[in-house]
Amino acid sequence: MFKNFAPLVPLALTLVLAACANHAPQSPATTAVVKAKTFEHAVLVEEADDDEAVIDFAGDKSYELPQLADSILTHGLSLVGTRYRYGGSTVSSGFDCSGFIGYLFKEELGMQLPRSTREMINIDAPLVERAELEPGDLLFFSTNGRGRVSHAGIYLGDDQFIHSSSSRSGGVRVDSLEDRYWNRTFIEAKRALALASTDPLPRHP
Repeated sequence: MFKNFAPLVPLALTLVLAACANHAPQSPATTAVVKAKTFEHAVLVEEADDDEAVIDFAGDKSYELPQLADSILTHGLSLVGTRYRYGGSTVSSGFDCSGFIGYLFKEELGMQLPRSTREMINIDAPLVERAELEPGDLLFFSTNGRGRVSHAGIYLGDDQFIHSSSSRSGGVRVDSLEDRYWNRTFIEAKRALALASTDPLPRHP
């Protein structure tokens, strides 16, 4: 469903990228600004072709959980613009990068992911090659210049990903892996959805 979602998101060259540790990149990057009406329209258009998208997403992978990726990403995109807060893990407080990911996986799947990026990158989930990325995969970056993980996001499709960047760059936002900064700092990706249960999860009222 989300493989063709990214081109529907209007792009604006207005903000400067930054990472979880508040290290701003040296060059400006493309920022995707998602407005509520545009987002709702995109979801409605994509849902009309949902069956075909599900088949395409699953392919011959070892898991077939496209509906879980859709759930996470739909929720995540509805939070674009939520403020950044170091250590934050709720909508009311704001999110840092790992707090944002952990919030979505817990709310939508009932999965408890590690709280920090340093722990999250070590989860026992399949590694994914850059060319094999699928919506819902976790992306890890080294933004501090030391080769150590310091930032994370969730892949949307079409080289786009969603993350909580920094207070200076607007908090939760969509960016492109093709951007020079993110391409240079990308470390690896993991398929955390492969660890998710296929059983329906109880939802809180």
